[in-house]
Order: sequence, then structure tokens, then C-alpha cells
Amino acid sequence: MRLLDILLISLCCIIWGANVPVTRWCIDFVPPVFLVLLRIGSVALLLIPYLRPFPKQFWLVFLISNCIGGVNFVLLFLALKYANASSVAIVGQVGLPIATVLSVIFLKEQVKWRRTIGIILALIGVIIVIYKPSGAKLEIGLFFACGSAAAGAIGTILMKRLIPIGALHLQAWVSLLSVIPLAIGTYFFEQNQWQGLMNGGLLLWVAIVFSVIAVSIVGHSAYYSLVKKYDVTLVMPFTLMVPIWAVIASVIFLNEQVTLQLVVGGLICLAGVGLIAMRQNKSLGKEGLASTRETLGL
Repeated sequence: MRLLDILLISLCCIIWGANVPVTRWCIDFVPPVFLVLLRIGSVALLLIPYLRPFPKQFWLVFLISNCIGGVNFVLLFLALKYANASSVAIVGQVGLPIATVLSVIFLKEQVKWRRTIGIILALIGVIIVIYKPSGAKLEIGLFFACGSAAAGAIGTILMKRLIPIGALHLQAWVSLLSVIPLAIGTYFFEQNQWQGLMNGGLLLWVAIVFSVIAVSIVGHSAYYSLVKKYDVTLVMPFTLMVPIWAVIASVIFLNEQVTLQLVVGGLICLAGVGLIAMRQNKSLGKEGLASTRETLGL
């Protein structure tokens, strides 16, 4: 891989990692579903030119949009609301092993010993992060994080049924089709949305613009361009830097504490994900594997 491309994927990982504590901070001002609506709605507006032509498999695109769009983001933002950002960043990595298991069940993918070990290690790592001593209450936010990862994994499997479609074309429709259910959800289940938005001040608007432009548009476009240029097995392992940067950013900006339990569980989880990612999943293909990175909702 060229040095310039290595720097590009590294920059993407830094942006995605930094967005985890940024999102966690935003949720202190505005409800999570409303925050998702602001972000996805803004992306939909910016990508209006990419809506044409109308997708031939509209209902499949609709299902995918709910998995990797609305449902995935809502569960992720709820996770960030009820758990610390560092733990959510680690637990979110379980999306790739879930996608691999689903590919075995529904796509008849054969998983050999290396990826089997990777799946086991990833799940062990997540269990270590989630586990609390006897008598302590488990953080519901981490279960939301698992749900977000599972939704993204299901969306990945559904993407295999799509005829070839451009990344920005798909992202435009995913964003558009997520807007209505998100709007309904925030209207009926949340309150004080606009008041919170105003209370956040200019810095909150800057954070939202950052998540829309830098994370969703620039970051995703750059990542997909690299996936098309290089083998997924070469690009995917670089994304293991995302939770590392997320933890570092969370410590710096949110003053979160990094415990030995988080470090041990995180390293085991990332080792497992690395074993899975280093061998391209033939059934999912490049587009499917690339979308598993979005189980973090970045």
C-alpha cells in the first residue's frame, strides 16, 4: 500500500475514533434518536444528487437502511448514553464476528480454524469488557452496543442480495429512508429536542457538522475508495485502530478511566477481529466486509 494511502486510512481511523467521544458529548444536550435524525438527515440532504437512479431493489434497500442506518445508529447512540465511550468502542467490534457467523448460516460460508479462533477470541474479549463482579449491575448500554453491532451485521448479510450499487448511491438512499422512522421515533418518545440543541451552543453545531462532513461523507468515501483499490484483507486490519483512538480520545476529552479489565478484554477482542479480517470473506465480498466497519455507527 502506498504511503499516501496508509496516511489516508490512518486519518480515517483517527476521525472515526474521535467521533465516539464527540457523539457521547452531544448526547448530554440532545436526545439520542433526535441526534441520529440530525446527522442522517443532513447526510441525506448533502447526497440528494446521488439518489438517481431509483434503486431497482427498493424494498431490499429499505431493509438494509433500517439495519445499517436508523436501527444501528439509534442503538449505538443509546449505548453511548448509558455506558462509557471506551467500552462501547470495544464492544462494537463484535459486529464482524457476528457477520461471519451469519454468513455461515445464511450464505453457506465455510469458516476454517483461523476465523473460528478469531470469533471465539472476539466474543471472549467482549464478555470480559461487559462482565461485572458478582452483585454489580451490568451496563445496559453495552447490550445496546451489541444490538447495534448485530443490526449492522444483518445489514451486511442483506447487502449480499443487492445487485452492484455505488457506495454513495447506497448511502444516499440509506440516509433518506432512515429519516421518516427516526422522525416518528423522536416525536413520540423524546422531548425538549430543540431546546437541547439551542442549549448546546455553537460547539454542538460544530460537533454535528464534524460528524456529517468528516465522518460520514469524507471518511466513508475515502474508505470505500481504498477498499476498491486494495484487497479488503489489506485495508480492514487498519480499522482496528478505530477503537484504540476512540479510547484515547475518550480519556482525553471525557476524562474516562481505562481499567485493566477494559485493556485485557479490548486486546483479546481486537486480536480475534484481526484474525477474522485478515482473511477475506468470499461470500460477503468487499462491499459486505467494508460495511461491517459501520457497525460502530461511525
